[in-house]
Amino acid sequence: RARAAPQERRRRVVPLAAAPPARAGDQPLLRGIFEIGKRSCDVVLSARRLRWSPILPESPTGDSSVALQAQEEIIEMKDVFSVKLKRRRFAGQKTGGTLLGITIFKCLNKEENKLTDCAIHLNNLSEDHCQSWFRHLKEILNGFQNRPKSLKVFVNPSSHKREATHIYYEKVAPLFKLADIKTDVTVTEYEGHALSVLKECELQAFDGVVCVGGDGSVSEVAHGLLLRAQIDAGKDTDYVSKPVRAPVPLGVIPAGTTNVLAHTLYGTKHAVTATLHIVMGHIQAVDVCTFSTPSKLLRFGFSAMFGFGARTLALAEKHRWMPSSQRKDFAFIKTLADLKPEECELSFLPVQILEEDSHEKDRIILLYLGSKDQWQKIQGHFLNVSIMAIPCLCSMAPRGLAPNTRLNNGSMALIVVQNTSRTEFIKHLKRYTSVKNQFNFPFVETYTVREVKVQPRLKSGPDAKENVCLNAEGNYPWNIDGDLMKEASEVHVRVHPQLIDLYGVNTDDLESSQATCNCI
Repeated sequence: RARAAPQERRRRVVPLAAAPPARAGDQPLLRGIFEIGKRSCDVVLSARRLRWSPILPESPTGDSSVALQAQEEIIEMKDVFSVKLKRRRFAGQKTGGTLLGITIFKCLNKEENKLTDCAIHLNNLSEDHCQSWFRHLKEILNGFQNRPKSLKVFVNPSSHKREATHIYYEKVAPLFKLADIKTDVTVTEYEGHALSVLKECELQAFDGVVCVGGDGSVSEVAHGLLLRAQIDAGKDTDYVSKPVRAPVPLGVIPAGTTNVLAHTLYGTKHAVTATLHIVMGHIQAVDVCTFSTPSKLLRFGFSAMFGFGARTLALAEKHRWMPSSQRKDFAFIKTLADLKPEECELSFLPVQILEEDSHEKDRIILLYLGSKDQWQKIQGHFLNVSIMAIPCLCSMAPRGLAPNTRLNNGSMALIVVQNTSRTEFIKHLKRYTSVKNQFNFPFVETYTVREVKVQPRLKSGPDAKENVCLNAEGNYPWNIDGDLMKEASEVHVRVHPQLIDLYGVNTDDLESSQATCNCI
């Protein structure tokens, strides 16, 4: 009887005509028998999902009430990123081989916002049967419009512990290959290399750009993409009041120390998670800032710090000979020991939040107080000034450096830390690592703004030695997305809503519940 089971199973398959009416997208395209997990299964493919259930043997007595109930399993096609014909090949054989069936690769949600890939094997030895299913599955996958087919990749081999090259070739490239994504890889050799390439390369040949590196590397690539967009649009790059959007999305593979942008986009600094978001074509529009002096555009970026955060970075950059973690710890402690405020004037254009949609956390209706008469000014001695268009999450600040802003609500968080004692300032910094409100101090002020102007006030005469931020050239350091910039004059920061698309999801919408899948 065991030999005759396949014929009985074929007789027990319900014909398509007997299936209940289906919604658009659920209409069966194919139906057939595959072995899945050593069990023969009735498999049905529609445009939206693939479902299967084991084919149960009849009861020896013909009593259907004692038959085991088959549990149907379902894969949503939107979670599938690759399909391959499965073949047995001898060692050294690269083509041909004995057909075994089809392997489907899907993206699986894990705990703590992580994604992973899993494989489902549909075994069937029929060449015609498998080829037909393979063609239909590929057609469905090709219908997902945001999924990239060709990517320009930048790898910064100097990031953090020089892990970027290993991360790309061991974790990222195999998934790109599995998803049939063509790549053109540039391993950067010096600071500004990615910017130079982006100015010259044929961007229209790619569906997106990917950066494997830390926050500084990502910032350089984002700046290069947006600068290229202004050049292609014929705009004056010395003064950009209304920039045009980046032509292609940017993907971020975390390989740095802090990885703020990756944490903010994915809720984790997991390289495989970042790669799968790119492969799946998950796109999130993100606000971008322009940083300018009165005479020129300095940079496109997402966040900046002036004062303590910038001086810490400037000191770390002077000790590049030290290992990364030691260098940053040393700079932090030394700057904290020499803690001094900076006198400057802050002018800003505030934004009033009128309404926040409870169903869409990122949809905030803003009222721009836009006339020149509504600029506000504060002047004083400040330990640190932060200007951030994104929440800036990281492992050291799980709530974010600016938890009250969003990725794309058209506003920036202006966080001003006034002069206080070293003890109180340390208490404020420690709050970033906890769930407590880091702004609940009398010396910390927060504003929601559209534009900010920062004007340092130089001291003269006997007090000139207190200009602690100045370097030998008379410039003040700025920390822009982890990159050090030095300017002597006023810096004007504007936010531009949804100026670039990033591969990723809004961390407000991430679900940390663990999903399950029978990967067989």
